[in-house]
Amino acid sequence: MTFTYPAVFTPHKNGKGYHAFFPDLECCEADGPDLEDAIENARDAACNWITVEMEEFDSDLPFSTHVEDIKLEEGQLVKMISVRIKLLPDND
Repeated sequence: MTFTYPAVFTPHKNGKGYHAFFPDLECCEADGPDLEDAIENARDAACNWITVEMEEFDSDLPFSTHVEDIKLEEGQLVKMISVRIKLLPDND
């Protein structure tokens, strides 16, 4: 199953690297020394967040916010992050 959520990337104040957060995934954040690594780390963070939410809390996942509805501060950018999670039947 594929899930896609927007992530907001903010350059670090020292100019080295980026911080990412997902407006729709509570407390789901990541960092990276450059934009490429920050995107990959954000993808991993989202995958982990969604997996835990589905396994432990068995709750509905939040809807994805439209990119146009995200208010950005100067220097921030939005990237759509897709994660693919293979759902397996419970083997307990």
